[in-house]
Amino acid sequence: GFGTLVLIAPKYQSSSKLYIVGQNSGITSLTDLQMGSQLTQDYIVLVQSRPVIERVINNLGIHLEYEELLDMIALNNESDTRILTITVTADDPYMAKEIVDEVADVSRQRIASIMNIGEPAIVESGHLENRPSSPDAKKNIMFGALLGAFLGVAVAVASYLLNDLISTEEDIEKYLGLNTLGIIPVEEGAERQMMIDRRKRR
Repeated sequence: GFGTLVLIAPKYQSSSKLYIVGQNSGITSLTDLQMGSQLTQDYIVLVQSRPVIERVINNLGIHLEYEELLDMIALNNESDTRILTITVTADDPYMAKEIVDEVADVSRQRIASIMNIGEPAIVESGHLENRPSSPDAKKNIMFGALLGAFLGVAVAVASYLLNDLISTEEDIEKYLGLNTLGIIPVEEGAERQMMIDRRKRR
């Protein structure tokens, strides 16, 4: 919990959605591109291409390399839909929204130019998210509590199993083979006083 709340920097996400079919696309072009999953994969490759990413970096004037910005971008196509979701994860919510909107805009132009179709429509622009997407504090704290409880039980069990001190009547009979005739209770504080006396004698 401490590590999650103090040591780990929060991350924010913003998503934009593109409609895979171009606005001015004809039936012939859609047939040639096989619409479905192949068309989606074409879009994903184009969005992640170096010309798109580098143009986004130049347009926004951000100090990131191609690989760094690419790692911040995640693409997802929901099953049975022609919607491509672009998600950007950044340290700042405003930067996440700004980048995802620019990626969507540049991708539209690049897709239309390469595929010779109309620009894909933006179904949803980036949203300014005030709550961090990660780390999940509740999940991590719960995991830490379970892990702590497990380690506590493991230590207790190990200490019990590895303890070879003779401390009960049963231990005397088991390990020494002697019968106990009686039990002498130890007065409270006597054991501590005995340790003190032993140190003095030394």
